[in-house]
Amino acid sequence: MPEPSRLDLNGAVAALAKGAVIACPTEAVWGLSCDPWDRPAVTRLLTLKQRPVEKGLILIAADEAQLEFLLQSLAPEQRSTLRASWPGPNTWLVPHRGAVPGWVSGAHDTVAVRVTAHAGMAQLCRAFGGPLVSTSANPGGAEPATEAAQVLSYFGTELDGWLPGSLGDAARPSTIRDLASGEVIRA
Repeated sequence: MPEPSRLDLNGAVAALAKGAVIACPTEAVWGLSCDPWDRPAVTRLLTLKQRPVEKGLILIAADEAQLEFLLQSLAPEQRSTLRASWPGPNTWLVPHRGAVPGWVSGAHDTVAVRVTAHAGMAQLCRAFGGPLVSTSANPGGAEPATEAAQVLSYFGTELDGWLPGSLGDAARPSTIRDLASGEVIRA
């Protein structure tokens, strides 16, 4: 899978710092990303997706250290469970204890987190300096985009930018599990 150039990364990070919503390839589908602490950016992303804020969003990170502010109080066996599944297409619901804004966690006391196995997304998170919102690039009810042309057909020129690259080799979007119960929320 081709990785984004330094120029592509710098442009994407500069856009994110200014409140952009950008399209990015991920492990299985194209995603939309923005700065999770930028309320107007997240609100705009939710509007584009036609997604209610109450549902919550996924935070994607380059490595476990970028999520340490959420993981530091987990039990050792829970940390081991996460480490055994990352990096990879495994998203976990972990308690946020108020460490993320409500526009990210939605109506939940947990937040969805993943350490990505997608090289381009990992580079973007590293260059950005922390986790990003990552949600499938599709309006509510529509199929997740598996090609850049599909993202364009969904959103036209409403996006602020793109991170070039290819999708990873995962067959479907990440599995979502509750860390406390092990329950599969999305297979």
